[in-house]
Amino acid sequence: MAAKSPSCFPLFPYLLLILLSFASFGSQTFSVHGLYIREATISDLQQAFKQNQLTSRKIVEFYLQEIRRLNPVLNAVIEVNPDALYQADKADYQRKSKCPGCYSGLHGIPILLKDNIGTKDKLNTTAGSLALLGSVVPRDAGVVSKLRSVGAIILGKASLSEWAQFRSLTAPAGWSVRGGQGKNPYVLSATPCGSSSGPAISAAANLVAVSLGTETDGSILCPASFNSVVGIKPTVGLTSRAGVIPVTPRQDTVGPITRTVSDAVHVLDAIVGYDYNDQATREASKYIPSGGYKQFLQAYGLEGKRLGIVRDPFFTSGSGSLQLQAFEKHFQTLKQGGAVLVDHLEIANIDVILNFNLSGEATASLAEFKLALNAYLKDLVVSPVRSLADVIAFNLKFSGVELIKEFGQDIFLAAQATNGIGNNEKAGLLNLAKVTKYGFEKLLTDNRLDALVTPGSDVSPVLAIGGFPGISVPAGYDKKGVPFGITFGGLKGSEPKLIQIAYGFEQATKVRKAPTFFALIMNLELAFNWDKILIISCLLELEWEKSRTEEVGNMAENE
Repeated sequence: MAAKSPSCFPLFPYLLLILLSFASFGSQTFSVHGLYIREATISDLQQAFKQNQLTSRKIVEFYLQEIRRLNPVLNAVIEVNPDALYQADKADYQRKSKCPGCYSGLHGIPILLKDNIGTKDKLNTTAGSLALLGSVVPRDAGVVSKLRSVGAIILGKASLSEWAQFRSLTAPAGWSVRGGQGKNPYVLSATPCGSSSGPAISAAANLVAVSLGTETDGSILCPASFNSVVGIKPTVGLTSRAGVIPVTPRQDTVGPITRTVSDAVHVLDAIVGYDYNDQATREASKYIPSGGYKQFLQAYGLEGKRLGIVRDPFFTSGSGSLQLQAFEKHFQTLKQGGAVLVDHLEIANIDVILNFNLSGEATASLAEFKLALNAYLKDLVVSPVRSLADVIAFNLKFSGVELIKEFGQDIFLAAQATNGIGNNEKAGLLNLAKVTKYGFEKLLTDNRLDALVTPGSDVSPVLAIGGFPGISVPAGYDKKGVPFGITFGGLKGSEPKLIQIAYGFEQATKVRKAPTFFALIMNLELAFNWDKILIISCLLELEWEKSRTEEVGNMAENE
């Protein structure tokens, strides 16, 4: 540690006061007519609209202020939409004009999109990379079109693990060259998980009302769990993937990340449905219930539900841990809510399913990624790169900025080495179908289960390879304050039951608590070491001494 010059200390307390004021800045500005925007639900905001207590402009201004205040620490938002306030004013005008549907759903509600979801506006769509900076998409992503049609405000693009964590095995979760390292708002040194890190961080830290993420394998469920928010991974095809930078269409899905189950369901209702640019939506549309999903937000949703518990491998580590103790209590809560727990079950070939290489998921996904990404890049109106090979070359050319030496691009290279869906890929796909049919599907069918209950996102590979849905709900915090969630997973199209279960659990437990912003800022040493702060204080003092000397000199000249 560098020696500290005593002359640098006088301004250090003042700099500390600046940091403290930064921590409390805005604490008096989040209440409008008694409504606290921070932690407000969609229903709260819509009610405030109806009572003329709030405007969309006020909401957007609040979130923009919070982004300016906290994003330098959290790195949750890559870009803010320059048209966000215009969209807010438009929503306010429509409400004054009493347009149909203007006081419900997502109308006038700000939403952040993961930076792999395309928007035909002034925002970039880059998957966090420099290679796609300046690219122009041909149209809004399917889900974005649906959001705009119901009057949602596109606030901006949220950060993510670069290329949805499909560039490198060693790059940390939540890192991208454009977004920086995303930080967990509860414990800055903890992982935010990924790849939908930015949407989860933003929702948790109240940088936005609701957010939208994507999942291939764990990318919604994991960050939702680690950031104490709700994440819905829909059945593959229930939401359109058109206009989303792909990993593999066989597993890719788009879903909401919010602070409550109710908010997540509001978003889900807005984005599901057929899209002619994504044929998977044609088949999955049959799962959408008449009347939508909000009807399943029932306080008694646990009643009569059969829930499966697979102890091995999901509940075996750290038998006396705080997490396992919490889950034992949660099991009792589920029972008290009327659920039937079917315990000590087994999933056939679970060790194979959870192994990315043995299951065949790696083999199939690498080839599918190359094919899907090449097709996406060729469809862009303007782009610096037109193929995976171009992206690899770009990264090598700008290796210093893209941190190729530090993190590499091994997944890219492995994908580039593939040549379509050959015999190896077909064998991998066949094995995935086999272990899914005789594993998860058989377990739920034979035991007449409505859902499987698992900790965190441990079950994500099981759900991913079969295109199954899952919902993660906040379940507690470890001894360091790091959040963990509980996931309810089911068969294709089981979203209504999963929503009933998740909402019933959430209402019975109400575990989630907002991050403590004072503690967040006071823990800045986890993001910036105090030596840097000391250096800043030294520079400030030197500037002060310089200006003081000049002032004295000027006074002497005048005399």
